[in-house]
Amino acid sequence: MEAAIITTYRCINKCHMCHTWKFPTKSEEEFKPGLLEKLPKLDFVNVTGGEPFLREDIDEIIGILQEKAQRIVISTNGYLTERILQVSQKHPAIGIRISIEGLPETNDLLRGVENGFDHGLRTLLELQRRGMKDIGFGITISDKNAREMLELYQLAKAMRVEFATAVVHNSDYFHKYDNAIHDIEAVTAYFIELINELLRSGRSKNWFRAYFNYGLINYLHGKERLLPCGAGTDMFFLDPWGKVRPCNGQDRETGDLCMGNMYEQSFDEIWNGEKAAKVRESVQRCPKNCWMIGTASPAMKKMLIKPLTWVLHNKVRSMLGRPFTPA
Repeated sequence: MEAAIITTYRCINKCHMCHTWKFPTKSEEEFKPGLLEKLPKLDFVNVTGGEPFLREDIDEIIGILQEKAQRIVISTNGYLTERILQVSQKHPAIGIRISIEGLPETNDLLRGVENGFDHGLRTLLELQRRGMKDIGFGITISDKNAREMLELYQLAKAMRVEFATAVVHNSDYFHKYDNAIHDIEAVTAYFIELINELLRSGRSKNWFRAYFNYGLINYLHGKERLLPCGAGTDMFFLDPWGKVRPCNGQDRETGDLCMGNMYEQSFDEIWNGEKAAKVRESVQRCPKNCWMIGTASPAMKKMLIKPLTWVLHNKVRSMLGRPFTPA
């Protein structure tokens, strides 16, 4: 089982595609690190926010999660360089993913902070210089930055760090309901170019990333998910108030999908309770067909045959000089 731990809704950035920063939590109402002792053993945890490094007790949070999870990745805007370096030096086995939305001008415009690109890149370079292995950056695609996805991939490749992608989504979590990609064909063409770059790579991890990006194309065109959603079954989302939810995609269409509060019940009581069963039924009827890494990744691992078949077929085509084209 996997989890996303939302440590805070406070944030330094003022992102165009996410308005969480307009609705920050108060530090005194955010869950205390000790609450995480109630979590079960987990395969993977994404620690995120808001900006998780705004938590003064992030070191304690990571320490507890390391006893619970086989792998931990923290998503950050990379702005608080010294804080990030301090924590990562103490916990060198964790992963760090820095959100960068394009080259300097585009990034700073979309993330609403001056010199954000410089801070993010400096943090990444310092992490690499200090020997951190599981590092990289990711981009959330919109019409405004799709072209620069390819330059960022080349930068990640040159630096030998990980590169992740997403597209704009709408939900209560983001406090956004008007995110949209208007020039779908142009954005699709950039994704196809990225997929072909990934398939030409010598890294098997990149081949499966190609499949994930194919799923993003599928989502952009309004099609059903490539794989069924396991939100609330294979993964969950813990919000800053201690509430367990299936994912971060809920909004007016889905309604409130709270499964329970860890301050009031044990995790087992929540996970095996009546409310959780009803939430899982709602997930099965969910109309959104989101394709975000939090739900796509566990589905790819669980139903490996389908992505593996796609990868083998398209990798062979790539080796024969036949570029990928979506069906």
